[in-house]
Amino acid sequence: MSLPEIVSREQWRAAREELLRKEEAVSRARDILSAERRRLPMVAVDPEYVFEGGDGKATLVDLFEGRAQLVVHHFMFAPEWEAGCPCCAAFLDQVGHLAHLRARNTSFAAVSRAPFTRLLPFKARMGWAVPWYSSCHSDFNRDFGATVERDGELVERPGLSCFLRERGQVFHTYSVHDDGLDGLGATTGLLDLTALGRNPAGSERLRYHDEYEE
Repeated sequence: MSLPEIVSREQWRAAREELLRKEEAVSRARDILSAERRRLPMVAVDPEYVFEGGDGKATLVDLFEGRAQLVVHHFMFAPEWEAGCPCCAAFLDQVGHLAHLRARNTSFAAVSRAPFTRLLPFKARMGWAVPWYSSCHSDFNRDFGATVERDGELVERPGLSCFLRERGQVFHTYSVHDDGLDGLGATTGLLDLTALGRNPAGSERLRYHDEYEE
């Protein structure tokens, strides 16, 4: 691998300022794209999906934990696998403390097709506290593009799906899969995928994660 060219401090500063202008243009374009994403139409979710988690059976509404929004990580873990996908595990490793999402009226959960009895030991091995549910008894993964059929076989896909709960109805607002997850994982990046964005009504200012009030 070639290394960067060695230059003087003045040359470096000039090159850095030129690159900064391009970075600022990308940042502005990202803000415009995030605003357009928030205007994306949403569709009602009618099927009564049933998941299995630490407290037994749960519905999609239960995954919201009483909040307005839900971000689901489609974690690749097929029923016949002994362990979860390493890339999905690395993604989940980088997700920050959930208190920052929850203070912005947004819940986060991982969902996989593997039975919960197989998810539980892997979750303990990884040391995760994030809510993780099995969708093995429903079509949730298929319906949201996380499990697809290719050449007669079921194939897992990593992804994120966002949902909004309004007036007792759950709506699907956004999904992204595969390489679209690159650069995501931080609190602000996840919020940028949601319908309400980074600062939904009633959200608190940033605090230390142990200072938020439930």
